[in-house]
Amino acid sequence: MADKKDNIFKRIGKKFTDIIAELKRVTWPPKDKLAKTSAVVLLVILFFAVYLTLIGTGGRWVLDQIGFYDVVETEATIPTTSEMVVELPASEAETEPEASSEG
Repeated sequence: MADKKDNIFKRIGKKFTDIIAELKRVTWPPKDKLAKTSAVVLLVILFFAVYLTLIGTGGRWVLDQIGFYDVVETEATIPTTSEMVVELPASEAETEPEASSEG
């Protein structure tokens, strides 16, 4: 038969003890190396933020120059009832409704 699982709280507690044991085995970098790599990461983020902003702004400027965002006024025409023509199929146009003569 299958083994019975432990209580949910025991399993959660075991996970936390496993995490703490794993963190103790981690080789942490020295503070000076951590500061240098953090500075590099922040500079790369700053560079790409500026780069993507310039690309977006430049693209917007180009599209403005070619008139991509110009507003074009259009008039919507709605046909009146006299302009509307309804055509019935030939089979319905020839037959007339029959009046019931019950009474």
